[in-house]
Amino acid sequence: MEAGGGAPEPEGHKPDNVQKSNQNHHHRHFFGQATRVAMFLGVVLVMLVVLYRSAYPFEVFPRWSSSSFFNFSSSSTGERSKLNGVLKKAAMGDKTVILTTLNEAWAAPNSVFDVFLESFKIGNGTERLLNHLVVVALDQKAYNRCLGLHPHCYFLRTSGKNFSAVAVFMSAEYLDMMWRRILFLQSVLELGYNFVFTDTDIMWFRDPFPRFYPDADFQIACDYFFGDPSHMMNNPNGGFNYVKSNNHTIKFYEFWYSSRLTYPQLHDQDVLNRIKMDPILGEIGVTIKFLDTQYFGGFCQPSHDFNKVCTMHANCCVGLHKKIHDLKAMLEDWRKFLALPDNVKASQPTSWTVPDKCSLKNDDIP
Repeated sequence: MEAGGGAPEPEGHKPDNVQKSNQNHHHRHFFGQATRVAMFLGVVLVMLVVLYRSAYPFEVFPRWSSSSFFNFSSSSTGERSKLNGVLKKAAMGDKTVILTTLNEAWAAPNSVFDVFLESFKIGNGTERLLNHLVVVALDQKAYNRCLGLHPHCYFLRTSGKNFSAVAVFMSAEYLDMMWRRILFLQSVLELGYNFVFTDTDIMWFRDPFPRFYPDADFQIACDYFFGDPSHMMNNPNGGFNYVKSNNHTIKFYEFWYSSRLTYPQLHDQDVLNRIKMDPILGEIGVTIKFLDTQYFGGFCQPSHDFNKVCTMHANCCVGLHKKIHDLKAMLEDWRKFLALPDNVKASQPTSWTVPDKCSLKNDDIP
C-alpha cells in the first residue's frame, strides 16, 4: 500500500467534495428559480395595485370610515326622500342650496334666527336668496318656529340626542352637534347638491356668489386671512363655506368626519386645521381655497369696506346674549350705511361699532 493511500472507492460512489458541489448547484438552481418567480409575482402584484388604484383611487387601504352612530345613509329611505324633496324645492338651477342649522335656543323669538333672516331682507340683493335657504332644525321647537317664518324647513332627528339647549362652547353637546352637522353636509353632497353652509350668527349684506372662486371644490371663510386664498396657513372658520358636489368633496367630508377619532377633544374647525395639509387630500384630489375677510369678515378680522362686505360673522364671541346684542348692533350699522347718500358711501369710510359685548370670555354664557 502506498503512503497516504487507502481502500479503493466503491463503484458509483463519488467523493464528498463532488457530492457537496452538486448539492450546492441544485440549491443555487432552486433558489434562483424561486427568486425569479417571487420577482415575477411581485411585478404582477404591483401592476394590479396600480390598475386598481386607477379605477378606484379612494378605495385602496382607506384611512377613514363612517360611524353608524351619525350615519345618515343608514336612515330610512323615506327620510332621505323627504330631505331630497326639501332640497329640490329650494335649489337653484345648478342644484345649489343655502343651508343653516338651528336649535331651540337660537330659534326663540328675538334670538339669533330673527336677526339672521332680517339681514337677508335688508341686504343688497340678498332677499331673493331666502328662496334657496333651507333651515335644518335640530329639535322640534326649532322646527315649529321655522315653519312659522320660512318655507323651507327640515327636521334633522338624531337618535338619543337633544340639541335644543344652548351648547356651551367645547362641551360634549357642542362637539356632538358640530360633528352631526359635518355628517349631514356630507349626505347633502351625496344627494348631488352643492351648498353654501352658513352659521345663523352670520349676517348676509351682499350676494356672495360673485366672490366665490370658480375653480375650487371647497372654499371656506377664515377667522384670519393672510392674503393668499390657496395658502394652507390661513385659519379657516367652519361657519361659512361653499362646497360643490363631486367625488372629491364627498371623500373629503368622509375623511374630515372620521378624523374626529384621531382628535377626539377637538371640534370640526380645529380638526380641519390639523388635516388641511394631510397628504391624503392630494390623493382625494379636492381643491381648497380660503375666502378673503374683506368680503367674508367677522369679529375676529372684520371687513373694513362696507362697499365690499358680503357677510359678517359673530365669531370670536362666546355667550348667546353677547352675540344677539352685537348682531343687532351690526344690523343697525348696516342700516345707517344704506341711508347715506351714494357719494358719501363711496367717498367716506364707515366703521363697525362691533365687537362691543362680544369676546371669547365665558362670563356671559347662559
